[in-house]
Amino acid sequence: MALGLAAKKEIVAEINEVASRALSVAVAEYRGMEVGELTDLRVKAREQGVYLKVIRNTLAKRALSDSKFADIDSALTGPLIYGFSIDAPGAAARLFKDYAKGNPKLKVTALTIGNGLMGPEKLDAVASLPTRDEALAQLLATFKAPVGKFVQTVNEIPSKFARVLAAIKDTK
Repeated sequence: MALGLAAKKEIVAEINEVASRALSVAVAEYRGMEVGELTDLRVKAREQGVYLKVIRNTLAKRALSDSKFADIDSALTGPLIYGFSIDAPGAAARLFKDYAKGNPKLKVTALTIGNGLMGPEKLDAVASLPTRDEALAQLLATFKAPVGKFVQTVNEIPSKFARVLAAIKDTK
């Protein structure tokens, strides 16, 4: 069924609004996948905070042209499903990577984090990006390590002194 001009404008506005909030975009070709498989992918996407949408490439180009993801324009060919990571930059890439393990028909064609187009060979790198909570935990561990080492060093002085006294006592 053909879309009218009003419907096309609505889709472009919706995708533009989602792109303005998104941290990254992953694009995958879904040729040959069945409806049930796409539904399963959408359920997993909702659970992981990823906005999935199948739209015409011309509408996607128009919607993304004035966003930070305009560089993905050249990779938009074929039947594509767009994954917008809202909460974590690697969420859409992680979703596509995990789903493609069980379904080889899903092929990632392009990724962007807003600073240049990346090919499918960068999927593992983007998918391994930490979530916000993981990044904060890593940062906290980095801050905590020097303090812990300092406390351990300060505690070692009286412990060493006590061991020396015990050794002297044992020898006498």
